Amino acid sequence: MTIMRALCRGGFVSTFTFGAGLFMTAHAQTPPSPIVPPPTAPPIIQPEMRPLPAPGISPSGSQPATPSQTPSAPATAQTPAASATQSPAADPKDVATMDSIVAALYDVISGPAGQKRNWDRFRSLFVPGARLIPTGRNPQTGEVASRVRTPEEYITRSAPLLEQNGFFEREISRRTEKFGNIAHLFSTYESRHKAEDEKPFARGINSIQLMNDGKRWWVVTVFWQGEDDKTPLPAEYLRTRN
Repeated sequence: MTIMRALCRGGFVSTFTFGAGLFMTAHAQTPPSPIVPPPTAPPIIQPEMRPLPAPGISPSGSQPATPSQTPSAPATAQTPAASATQSPAADPKDVATMDSIVAALYDVISGPAGQKRNWDRFRSLFVPGARLIPTGRNPQTGEVASRVRTPEEYITRSAPLLEQNGFFEREISRRTEKFGNIAHLFSTYESRHKAEDEKPFARGINSIQLMNDGKRWWVVTVFWQGEDDKTPLPAEYLRTRN
């Protein structure tokens, strides 16, 4: 999502073709100077960088976790429809095929300045638990980093920019791998401020994972990186292979 992109380069900016209309901008940040906590306090870790504690270890990293007195009910597998977080009902035409869901993904984030995007349509494309991950290079340090966002976080961060500024993203090439009910697409995109602009202001690749639950297609992940001087798009991703 650029497919689905628009906000992600600063410390780096990576466009996501959906801008990505997923036109997302994420800023790589230089970690702050270390903070020495009081003797009894655990180390201060930035939320996005906080590691998960190892099994049996408390977040402070010292004492084993105390077992719960009441046994937990066994976990049950969830289908998208059974998840606690329900997606809005999708237009059947948007999710009937891989082609249609990718087209909807790019279309829903695209539009002229001043036009509200249909964010419920956007939400309806994603499986509960889906992630959007812009990736890019900090032009000052050369460091490559990524940020993991939920669809709601993407909407919160991207909607103002997409709706105040024109953004159009389209797919220009695709490579597809499919097995059973899962598929992976390398979708090459171009981003423009106006649909009629002769040249795109950004290009890149959306790595899109899809799943079919037997009834429809769902977007599981959109993981993208914009083209830059050090990482030009190779010819093989500018032509359709399959």
